[in-house]
Amino acid sequence: MARRWVGRWGRAAVVSSVLATGVLVGTATAGATGSSNTASSNTVWLCKPGLVSDPCEAPLSATVIQANGQRAVVKTTDAKHSPIDCFYVYPTVSHEPTANADLTIQPAETDAAYDQASRFSQVCRVYAPMYNQITVAALEGKVPVTAADALEAYESALSGFKDYLAHYNHGRGIVFIGHSQGSTILIQLLKHEVDDNPKVRKLLVSAILLGGNVTVPTGKSVGGSFAHIPACRTRTETGCVVAYSSFVDPPPADTFFGRPGTGVSLLSGQTASAGLQVLCVNPAALAGGKAVITPYFTSVGANVVGVEGTSPTVSTPWVSYPDLYTGQCMSAGGVTWLQVTPTALPGDTRPLVSEILGPTWGTHLADVNLTLGNLVPLVGSEAKAYTAHH
Repeated sequence: MARRWVGRWGRAAVVSSVLATGVLVGTATAGATGSSNTASSNTVWLCKPGLVSDPCEAPLSATVIQANGQRAVVKTTDAKHSPIDCFYVYPTVSHEPTANADLTIQPAETDAAYDQASRFSQVCRVYAPMYNQITVAALEGKVPVTAADALEAYESALSGFKDYLAHYNHGRGIVFIGHSQGSTILIQLLKHEVDDNPKVRKLLVSAILLGGNVTVPTGKSVGGSFAHIPACRTRTETGCVVAYSSFVDPPPADTFFGRPGTGVSLLSGQTASAGLQVLCVNPAALAGGKAVITPYFTSVGANVVGVEGTSPTVSTPWVSYPDLYTGQCMSAGGVTWLQVTPTALPGDTRPLVSEILGPTWGTHLADVNLTLGNLVPLVGSEAKAYTAHH
């Protein structure tokens, strides 16, 4: 299966025509009255335990390639009795010629779920609703997009969450996982449905919101996007958030990510405000500092996320490159980001990620995959801590 969704958020005038207008600012707060929405049982589920064909429960075996070329195959299976759930909202993948996507499951959505969410099935039961997302065509300015279109995207995802709570949760802990547009949807959902609702907030194990510009007061761990959901700082802390945007070179001034109130921030209605910064949490070093990050890529799709050169041929659906990068949260010029740096081990010829969409994007396409080997064990640790106290 050629998983080519990741490069399709736009390779040319990407989102700039829409984001520059600010048309999406405030759409969530203007219309997101979640408490008045009733739970629907008509959700189209992309991923849900028991589906006949579930991309979030696909094969996970990986070829681990060391710096010296040594290989080993690691076989991994889905957890059959996980005590927690994951609720995943996928990024911009739809190439339908309208502002909002319909709810038909297509390869773009299944590929995204497999690439980003399936490895979490080792530690949680994964639920992922289809939603009427803003399409690539709309973000590229090829079709008109309005605040109503943005609200439709949010409310369709909200409907799926309410369906999940009403019919499938049964009091289980929840990890929210999103990337890009998916993260902007979840920022709104967490703000309106979880942050100020103690009954639902007690179900929060953690939120992994990558490439979405979660904000906090400068130098602080809570505030900004959320009043009661702090940054995760230990492996056993729960009710917290992991967020970052990744770059291999320092972001330019006009970056779409890492600066409050600009770029992707506008998709969640977040505007610039004095004293705020975008949150960066390194899942390999929650308390701060530099640490080795562990990437996992689908073996047929690694080149698509911006890997320089040809990925090695392997017989497994996944490939991992341990000790290839370090990650460190950094801030400069009002931008905060996860700095991804090759370790440059002698003789290491493994392929490296590059900023395939240009410097304003960084390694956005690989945000999730670059640290999957850290994020999945982190969720497993959080799940144990959560279940020990609930």
